[in-house]
Amino acid sequence: MSVRPKKYLGQHFLTNQDIAKRIVESLPMEDGQNVLEIGPGTGVLTDFLLKKNVHLKTVEIDHESVKYLNEKYKSDISVIEGDFLHIRTTDIFETSFSIIGNFPYNISSQIFFKVLKEKNQVDTVVCMLQKEVAQRISEPPGSKVYGILSVFLQAFYHIDYLFTVTPGSFHPPPKVDSAVIRLRRNNVAALDCDEALFFRIVKQGFQNRRKTLRNALKPINLSDQINTDPILNRRAETLSVQEYVSLTNKIQESWNT
Repeated sequence: MSVRPKKYLGQHFLTNQDIAKRIVESLPMEDGQNVLEIGPGTGVLTDFLLKKNVHLKTVEIDHESVKYLNEKYKSDISVIEGDFLHIRTTDIFETSFSIIGNFPYNISSQIFFKVLKEKNQVDTVVCMLQKEVAQRISEPPGSKVYGILSVFLQAFYHIDYLFTVTPGSFHPPPKVDSAVIRLRRNNVAALDCDEALFFRIVKQGFQNRRKTLRNALKPINLSDQINTDPILNRRAETLSVQEYVSLTNKIQESWNT
């Protein structure tokens, strides 16, 4: 049987075997390692993953793909039918695991926010997604595309932009370029600040990214004490993760004095 790509699921099946092999080779793997493939589709990455001595599971939302994969691989892999966004990762693996996949463009950001929630279990991610989103995630402070997701992910992961993939490598070809990135968990178990306030400050700052932080952060009621700090003369996209941590602590301290 064949699987037809479904527009409402954002499916663009990778057909380039060289790119598929390169993606798989970009994921560091040890014998027996837990690996979760998100959205295997027709199994182009799965074929190469099965050549590795890893504990592989896949999660696929498309029933037609699930049926195809079960027929193709029989009992060689575990195919979980469902939406990764609504599956508890502890129900898939009890311990840490890596993620690999060709992420649907329409939910890639949501996947990363889930990864953040499960950051103590997800140690590495290698994925292909829309080039624009890949750049946004991997760019350093000061870039025009550096944003909320950049700060959140870079707080807990080392991020590498690996390579660009042109539309001709897919069926059907997307209208934009894609890119492959790798996230590797860093040593930050928790931020050295109130994390809830950190997330609130970052979101508020980037919601008005053309304004200085002094103006962008007005809704969180900055005290007169912090209002004179020079860091508030800057815009949201110029601050590093550590500077956001420092700003969070300064704001917290100003409220407590």
